[in-house]
Amino acid sequence: MIDLTLKLPSSTNSICKLEEYIQCIGKQYNICQNKFPDILISLTEAVNNAIIHGNKESSDKYVHVVLNETSEGLAFTVHDEGPGFNPQSVPDPTSPEHLDCCGGRGVFLMKQLADEVQYLNEGRTVRMDFCI
Repeated sequence: MIDLTLKLPSSTNSICKLEEYIQCIGKQYNICQNKFPDILISLTEAVNNAIIHGNKESSDKYVHVVLNETSEGLAFTVHDEGPGFNPQSVPDPTSPEHLDCCGGRGVFLMKQLADEVQYLNEGRTVRMDFCI
């Protein structure tokens, strides 16, 4: 049995620990090859956003990842210790005026790849549900 929680330091180097965690979950839950990349990309984007934008890579803050089983599959919750944000304020990166802009693509990707995305706790927490 794997630990369903992960506490990561606010450093982009933590992403390598996340990949190992997701690999273990993929084996534990026998996640199909078609769904695995969606989970990997979405969770990587959420954790990366939490480290960089939420916690501002502060060495005294952490990113928490929790996995829960649902009736349809798995739900990943990623929580940072930052001030939060309004996800509605992130511009659509596919609109013509934002095609050349940097940023905003992670939120867009999570919404496209997860079956459901919810922002909670004033934007400090994102929950992504995947049907497996």
